[in-house]
Amino acid sequence: MAPVFDWLHSAVGKFREFAYAEEKGRGGRPRVGLALSGGFARGIAHIGVLRALEQAGIPIDCISGTSSGSLIATGYAAGVPLEEMERVAADTSFADFGRYTPSWLGLATNRRLEGYLARLTPATTFEEMRIPLAISATDLKQGIAVYYTAGPLAPPLRGSCAYPGLFVPIEYEGRKLVDGFLTAPVPVEGAALLGADIVIAIYLEAGGVSEPRTVADVISRSFTIIQRHADIGWRQSADVIIEPEVKHFVWDDFSKWADLIAAGEVAAVRALPKIREALAEKVEERVS
Repeated sequence: MAPVFDWLHSAVGKFREFAYAEEKGRGGRPRVGLALSGGFARGIAHIGVLRALEQAGIPIDCISGTSSGSLIATGYAAGVPLEEMERVAADTSFADFGRYTPSWLGLATNRRLEGYLARLTPATTFEEMRIPLAISATDLKQGIAVYYTAGPLAPPLRGSCAYPGLFVPIEYEGRKLVDGFLTAPVPVEGAALLGADIVIAIYLEAGGVSEPRTVADVISRSFTIIQRHADIGWRQSADVIIEPEVKHFVWDDFSKWADLIAAGEVAAVRALPKIREALAEKVEERVS
């Protein structure tokens, strides 16, 4: 994996120099990027985080997302009002984006996610976004993170949300895509690729299921265990980390949308001092 990340960091630097050299030369404020993790229903907590940041006047210049975080990130980048995102969340269930059709590659298909996206926004391409967006997915064959920033939204979004074992992988541009959380649990690199000077990472930790009820519970719990031992990289790259208290919610707790949004809002408010400190330090670096 080291060569992949070496290449990635090199690409980040070149992308920043090319795309944002003029803006930085004018001495503009630091560009703030958000990196939204996945978490199935827990992803609804991102709406609360976004609301708290907006109310506090924290600028959001670009956004990246993985799994359910990519869906929230897409809606926000498209300019969907948070009130509308909350309304859609309140009427969401697994059936809105998944349909059980057992096969050798998965228990269900997430094709319905395309219709769900249409409920959020009429936009169908990255080029229609109001702020830059990056969606992370995992190339199942190569075992690497892939970031999408251009072209149609639906295939990368479906790939990013294709939870291994539950959803059938998505074939797109010669790759077999599965959930982005496998290689980018919190897509900090995606925000950096978009030119963010400060990256705020939002991590939704999953709790344990006392007694698995379904195959999905078993799969979810297994990957949660793996991720707890693989989160050092993104933590070291993020400038600020927001961690809403959502461990007691299970993967399909869509009916608890209001509590999830509240948890995200509380966590973001608590993180505001650190965010403002990071912004001030970056401004000071530029002045000096």
